[in-house]
Amino acid sequence: MKQKSGKFDRVFLTVAGIVLAWFLADAGAAQDGVIATGNSLLGIAPFIILSVLLAAYLKATGADGLIAKAFNGNIVQATFMAAIVGALSPFCSCGVVPLIAALLASGVPLAPVMAFWLASPVMDPEMFVVTAAVLGTEFTVVKTAAAIAIGLMGGFTVLLLGKSSLLRDPLIGTASTCGTGAYTRGDKPVWLFWGEAKRKTVFGKEAKRSGWFLTKWLTLAFLLEAMMLAYAPMQQVGEWLSGAGALAIPAAAFIGVPAYLNGYAAIPLTSGLMEMGLSAPAALTFMVAGAVTSIPAAIAVKALVRFPVFLLYLGIALCGSVVIGLTYALFG
Repeated sequence: MKQKSGKFDRVFLTVAGIVLAWFLADAGAAQDGVIATGNSLLGIAPFIILSVLLAAYLKATGADGLIAKAFNGNIVQATFMAAIVGALSPFCSCGVVPLIAALLASGVPLAPVMAFWLASPVMDPEMFVVTAAVLGTEFTVVKTAAAIAIGLMGGFTVLLLGKSSLLRDPLIGTASTCGTGAYTRGDKPVWLFWGEAKRKTVFGKEAKRSGWFLTKWLTLAFLLEAMMLAYAPMQQVGEWLSGAGALAIPAAAFIGVPAYLNGYAAIPLTSGLMEMGLSAPAALTFMVAGAVTSIPAAIAVKALVRFPVFLLYLGIALCGSVVIGLTYALFG
């Protein structure tokens, strides 16, 4: 796959190089890893398609300006609403990326965007039902509250930092522009945009750009995740984590980053860890931290935003999940 400049895409070349080296070193594991990567991409495809089409639709219709205006009103209220809506939305941590890019590019403040971003992957309606069936209703309700809480932590941390220069222009240039031309915020949205050739072009170019952006980065992310899972001694990690005592909650936050699969695959994994002796607060910490900062999510975020925003995202996810776990241990 080539970029517009005629040079091969570096991410694509990295994926090809990793696959080739892996097959040369361990063909059996590499084959399983490539299959796992493909399955992960297929599993997340509906969310990616939905979010890419939504982001392209917002840009083509000019509705992104209306959304920015709505969020620019009472920013405290907007941050609360973003955390709640994020916890109830069907988007995963990777699928929400193009929507987040569209919101930031249209001028929505970082605080409500960060609240939505952090809350969204932790819980959704379908995950609520599955989690309740496996881990119990009480744990699931607490996890839902944790999703809102981590979103609020992120949003209000950004508000407390005020107008720090480190948080200005959060998007990386290549992630925030697509060469399609944005409509001015004074224009009224054209909801049935396909009647205008220019807007149809905007929709197509934006969908293609963001779709390829996500596909290449998530392919790399899922491939790295497959390599880690192929060689990581998860049984030993689970046994150590279950016997970590007072360190279980902070350890669960950091282990959740590489060990977390996705919102649904993590449910039986967490159930197994709890059967091995992992406490409910540590399990909650693992699920919250892992949902937000899993390898695929972290790589997608790093490709989208500037480094200070990325560090803030990681810091809030890790520290916030530990605070949530400790609070659950104290009052649960």
